Amino acid sequence: MLDKEYTYYKKNKADLLRKYKDKFIVIMNDSVVGIYDSEGEAYKDSVSKYKLGTFLIQHCVANDEETKQIFHSRVIF
Repeated sequence: MLDKEYTYYKKNKADLLRKYKDKFIVIMNDSVVGIYDSEGEAYKDSVSKYKLGTFLIQHCVANDEETKQIFHSRVIF
């Protein structure tokens, strides 16, 4: 899940850093759909617009200290 979005981030990291350094970006498919100053703001706005599990919130930082976090809900389908 969201591997496509994370791959997009890693593949385009240099360009994304030039545009969005130190911001939290929201990625869906192969495009940036939101830019925010905080992770909380990115989450709050994104869940009001998009279905959970369809977007990635990524801190756009220069070093390799960014982490990939996966959260699972306890929803049963």
